[in-house]
Parts: sequence; structure tokens; C-alpha cells
Amino acid sequence: MSKIKIFSLGGLNENSKNMYVVEVDEDIFVFEAGLKYADDKFLGVDYIIPDYSYIKNNIKRVRGIFITHPHSEQIGALGDIVSELPNIKIYGTKFTIDFIKRLLNDHNVVANNLIEISPHKKINFGNVSIFPIAITHSLPDNVGYVINTSDGAIVYTGSFIFDPTMRGSFKTDIGKLAYVGKQGVLCLMSESLYADKKGFTSPNHRILPLINETMIRREGRIIFNIFSNNICRIQELFDALSKSVRKIVIMGKTLQGTIKYLLDNNYLFIEREKIGDLSNLDDKDVVILTSSDNERPFSNLDRILNGYDKYVKIKNTDTVFFLDSITDSVERSAVRIFDSISRTGAEVVTLSKEKITYHASSEDLMLMLDLISPEYYFPVMGEYRHQVENANVAGKIGIPKEKILLKQNGDVVQFQDGKLVDNFEHINVDEIMIDGTSSEDIGELVLKDREMLSDNGIVIVCATLDKKTKKVLAGPVILTRGFVYVKDSADLIKEIERISLEKIIENTNNNYVEFNKIKIVKTEIDLNLLLEDVYDSFKIILNRKNIKLIYNDREDEEIYFDGDYERLKQVLINVLKNSVEAIKDKGKVEISSNIYKRHIDIIIEDDGIGMSEDTLKQLKTMFFTTKLNGSGLGVCLSNEIIKAHNGELIYTSKEGVGTKVTIRLPK
Repeated sequence: MSKIKIFSLGGLNENSKNMYVVEVDEDIFVFEAGLKYADDKFLGVDYIIPDYSYIKNNIKRVRGIFITHPHSEQIGALGDIVSELPNIKIYGTKFTIDFIKRLLNDHNVVANNLIEISPHKKINFGNVSIFPIAITHSLPDNVGYVINTSDGAIVYTGSFIFDPTMRGSFKTDIGKLAYVGKQGVLCLMSESLYADKKGFTSPNHRILPLINETMIRREGRIIFNIFSNNICRIQELFDALSKSVRKIVIMGKTLQGTIKYLLDNNYLFIEREKIGDLSNLDDKDVVILTSSDNERPFSNLDRILNGYDKYVKIKNTDTVFFLDSITDSVERSAVRIFDSISRTGAEVVTLSKEKITYHASSEDLMLMLDLISPEYYFPVMGEYRHQVENANVAGKIGIPKEKILLKQNGDVVQFQDGKLVDNFEHINVDEIMIDGTSSEDIGELVLKDREMLSDNGIVIVCATLDKKTKKVLAGPVILTRGFVYVKDSADLIKEIERISLEKIIENTNNNYVEFNKIKIVKTEIDLNLLLEDVYDSFKIILNRKNIKLIYNDREDEEIYFDGDYERLKQVLINVLKNSVEAIKDKGKVEISSNIYKRHIDIIIEDDGIGMSEDTLKQLKTMFFTTKLNGSGLGVCLSNEIIKAHNGELIYTSKEGVGTKVTIRLPK
């Protein structure tokens, strides 16, 4: 009898970054080690991997990482993991291990324990054994894993479809799946990504007729773009080329190496003379195959469209054909790329939503459930809505609701002596954000700093001091990026220079400089003077622009205003004076100005201590917004932006929490 725990470090409630852990007594088995590519909100982050601290902390109990196939969602984190844990064992089929070697070589990482396995050959670990089963996916030698325990088997399918036309290293061994099901399966972990799709994935994943039609109807060059390692799609393209007079030029060192390996090992088939070289790039009827290799999707096309590719330039007579379906996770990037291609005059061919890739649809999932006949069902791989759809599929074929396990990353499923024990255990999970080739997590604070810099810019004060006397020899010089347009803000820059020089001199005593005091520029400020200055700046803009001003001084009531400047001034006074008075020493008021987003934020923040309901209600009723048609709001606080009132009123660009008053200009 065993104690079994199953949980995910990544891959639940998301489309990638797969990493699943199965613990059987003292043995830990890890399945997949994937990444996900960062979207635009992760500024400067190249990719994200699961936080594998749990594996590091329990490394003596880890029997190995078992990989189903070498897509980035399954192996992308291995370079970072192996660099820190070089002796960890990694299991995979020949095709998978060969690709992992190339990945680690790209990371300049040496792995000491890459173990090649074969489908249908058992691997023993004491009282537990692992049995890989051949399953169809878009690559050869794809496998699922059966973990045999004394309480029944745990089956992890990985990515799969059922396609009876597949042969050789692409074929699913249905007989072995049925045999495993007959022996008794405690829990089935099955993918969810296409659980909402009706019917079987096959034959909707085949696109050979569409490729043939495109080659016949399009007379110019055709550029085919593919995500790396979608081998079945590449074979379909090669099959179409075998019936055409066109040649194909394969672009990119990584893709060329991949296809050479596949041809040499009989995973792909094409007549070698069909493969051209760079001299064929400008042929009228040439086919060009490009891939993003191991980078974020469409990075190759980005380079071509921006003119950074040395060899390929998209012409208005070209056709760009996307060989992969566009998933939700890359849809925004895809639309941007489609638009850029259309601007060149080239044609764009994309696959319809019905032409899905090699993942299990609802009927595939039902067939797998029928073959395996599990006691419990654990949907994995996909966003939570996909997991719910997968659970619904299981419900349709009679799996009781209480035996369908819907979890999120870190939630532990525990079986004791073959029975589910729901003790609500949770493993701390997180993400590691990788910037460039560094394996160090850049962290949330760095991202926040990058976000603030992108929103507010930066101001640098440079001054040259005499080494001995500490007198100012040159400067201060003010350098700004993303803060204000310097040519239109000469007065502001001069004021910053004046205050900076003043502060340097003020904090230099006996040939010693108090640098810490210089870093924090604080001056006393007259609140009424500030209000007059802000109001005067507004009045100038209000007089100059075509204004529609809206403010709200009572809850749920808008007042339209078109000229009462004294009323505007009174609102400003109420907001600032009453806010400071209400918060006193329990919080702060922040004002930030941003020339690019064209707004000023007045932020009332209570520092988490809490204010009374009456105070909060009073502050909220003072909320107002002015809508100004034009630009130039950045000068509104030109004389006050770098000043601060000790402890009461602080002017910064950091956004706080709490009640916020915002004045915005449209971009």
C-alpha cells in the first residue's frame, strides 16, 4: 500500500510551462520541464519557467525527469534546471534525447545523465516502475507514461491524438493502452487544450490539400512559416513539393540542422535535389521555409519585416503561409504580424479554426478514457476553462463528478492506500522569469521598475566634483529619457539644475559629501502656493484648448462644466487640503505627472493602516476628471515635480493604492 501525491509546478490554468510531479512514498517522478514565452507585459523577459525549488529541496528523492516529446512546452526549462542540477536524470526516447542534447548545447550546459529509453520497455525503481507507451503527436517517438504502483497505475498521456493513418514511430499503440486499462488505473492525467473541440482531431489536423491548392494557384514565391519541431506539418509540405516543380530553401541554422537530422534518421522523406540554397531565394516559384527556432513565436518574421534578415525580404508578389493554427496565447502577436505583412502587399494565408493541431479533441479524450478506465480523472495541460471542458467530457461518459479532480498549480491530490484523501495540501509554486541567457530570476521588483521606467521615464543628474575639495567643477547636467520633451521644457530642466546644484553644495561639508541626502531631495513647500501653481497651469491650458471638463463632487452624479475656473480651483483645493487633513500621519498623498500618457495622478494612500468609512466616502466624492483635447499637461507641475513636503505631501512617479484622482489627456 502506498502514499501517492500528484501536483503541478506548472501547466495548469495555462497553455504551456508544463511540469507535473508524482510522489510515490519516498520517490519523486517529474514529468516535463517546459517554458512559456513572455507576453508584452513582461518587459524584457524572454521566457518563463516553473519555480523548481521543490525539486532542488528534494533532489535526493527525485528519480528523474521524464519527457514525452521535445517541444518547448515540455523541455524548454531543462537548460536552466540542468545548469543548476547537472546530475539530475533525464529520460526520453532517442528522438527526444537528441533534441535535448542540442538544447543543452545551445545553453552551453553539460548534462551527465541523459538516459535514452524505448517505448514499451519497463524501467524499474524499486517497488515502482515506469512504462512508456507510444502515442501519436506531431513528432516521432512521442510517448505517454504509466507509473505502476502497488495501488494501481498513474497514467500521464502528454499530448496526443488518435490517427489511424499514422505509421512507424508516429503510431499509437492502442493495444498497450487497453492492456494498461485492464490492469487497473488509479488516476489518468490527460491533456485539456482542445477539450472544447467536437469530434476527433483527425482528420481536421491535415492540411495537405490546402498546401497543394496554394502552390497551384499562387505563381510567386511562397514563404511557409512554422513553429519549430512540427514534423508532421513539414512532411505534408514535403509531400506537396514532391508533386511540384518548385524547390524549397530552408532558412535558419537551427531549422536546417533539424531537417538534416530528420532526413538522416528517416523521420522525414523528400528527394534531396528538391532542397535548394541561398542562390534560389529570388527564384520566381521558390518555396521558403522559416521557423522561430527556439525563440518566441514569429520572431523570425519580425526580423524579416523590420529589415534585419540578411537574405529574405518580403515582396508584394509573395504569399506568406502559416502552417500552424493560431492559438489564444499567440493571437495578439499573430494579428500584428498579419497586419505588417499585408502592408508589404504580400498575401497572407492562415489556417481556419477547424484546422487544429495535434492535440486531443473531445472524442479523442473519450476514447482515451474508455481505453484506460481510470478510477479518478485529473485534467491537465491547458487553461482552467479547458480543464473544465475536459471534466465535462469525462462526465458525459459516466465518470462521477467527485472523481474528477480540477486543480491549479500547487494543489496536491493525495491517495492513501488507493483512496482519495482530500486534505487541501498546497505546495508553494511560482514562476522564474528569464532575461536573455541568465538563469537568474529577474523578479517582480525588477519588472515593476521596468514598468515604471516605461511609464514615467528617467532623470539622471550628473556633476563633476573636485576629488579633494568636493567643489563642483562641471554641471550639474540633466539627462532625461521618456520624461519630458527637453526642447519644450527648458525652464523645467534649468530649475532641476538649480535645485540639484543647491543640494550638492548644501550637503558638502569639510570636504565630505553626504551622498545619501543628495539622493533624496526634500524642500519645504507652501501648499497654497502649490495649488495656485497647479491651478494657473490648468487655466492656461483650459484657455488655450477646446475643453470639455467633467468633474464629480457628489457620489454617482456627474456635473458638466465649461468655464467656472474658480469652481475648478475649489475642487483642487478640496482634494489636496482635505486629503492631507484626513490622512494626517497615517498615509500620504502622491502626485505623479507623465508626459507620454498625458496625465497627472493624485493618489490618496493609507499605507495599509486603514481609514474610516466616512473618510473614504468623503475622498471618493471629491473624484474628478478633466478631458483635455491636446498636449502639454506635463508642464502643469513644472515647478513642483521635484519638491516634496516632509512627511505629508510627496511628489513621485510611483503609483500607490487607495483613492486616486486622475487628470488625463488623450494621446
